[in-house]
Amino acid sequence: MLLALAALAACGRLQEVGRTPDFTPVEGGEEFYAMSGEVLPATNSPWLPAGQASLWSGNRESLLGDRRAMRRGDILTVVIEIDDQAQISNSTGRSRQASENMGIPGFFGLPQRADAELLYEGSSLAEAVDADSSSSFEGEGSVSRQERLTLRVAATITDRMPNGVLRIQGSQEVRVNNEIRELLVAGFVRPEDITRQNEIGYDKIAGARISYGGRGQITDVQQPRYGQQVADILLPM
Repeated sequence: MLLALAALAACGRLQEVGRTPDFTPVEGGEEFYAMSGEVLPATNSPWLPAGQASLWSGNRESLLGDRRAMRRGDILTVVIEIDDQAQISNSTGRSRQASENMGIPGFFGLPQRADAELLYEGSSLAEAVDADSSSSFEGEGSVSRQERLTLRVAATITDRMPNGVLRIQGSQEVRVNNEIRELLVAGFVRPEDITRQNEIGYDKIAGARISYGGRGQITDVQQPRYGQQVADILLPM
C-alpha cells in the first residue's frame, strides 16, 4: 500500500516537470461566491431620481457617501505590518554544602579500650563519623526571535455574523518565474474598525489566520522528500 501511494505521488510530481505552477482558480471560492450572490437592482429609467442625483445624498454611490465595506461581497484592504521582537533570558543557580562530625573522645575509658581491643589498627572512636556533602546546579537559557512582514492584500466580506461582526477572507498569488508566492488572510472584524480609507490593520482582526508561503521549484527543494519525512516519523533514532 505504501509503495502504491508513493507511486501515485510520484506520478503527480512528474506531471509538473518543466511546467510553471498553476494559479488557484478564483471561481468556486468563498470570495467569488460572496460577490456573485447579490445582484445590483436594475432600473428601467435612464435617468436617476432627483434625490439620488444630488451631490449631498447620503447613499453609498454619492460623493459624500460612506463607501467602506459593510455588506457581503464588499472588498476592503487588509494592512499587515508585523514587526515583533522578543528576547527571553533565564538564569538559575543553586548551591548547598553540609558537613557532619561525630566522635566519642572519652566515656569512662570505654572508647580507649574499644580502640585497643575492638577496632582495627589506626581506628578510633574519637572521630567515629565524619561526613561532608556538597551539591551545585546552574542553568541558563535564552530565546531570541525577530519577525518583520509588511504586506497589503484585498479581502472580501464573505458573511455577516448575527452580532454584526464581518467575516473576511482574502488571497493573493504572485508568480515569479517558476515560483508562486501565496498570501492568505482570514478572520473577523468589526465594521467600526474599518477606516475611511476602507482599510483595516491585522491587529484588529479577531481569529486572524495569516499565511505567507509559496509553491514551486524553490519551495520543492527546500522540503525533505516524502520518504525522508516518513522515515523521520517511524525511526526511533
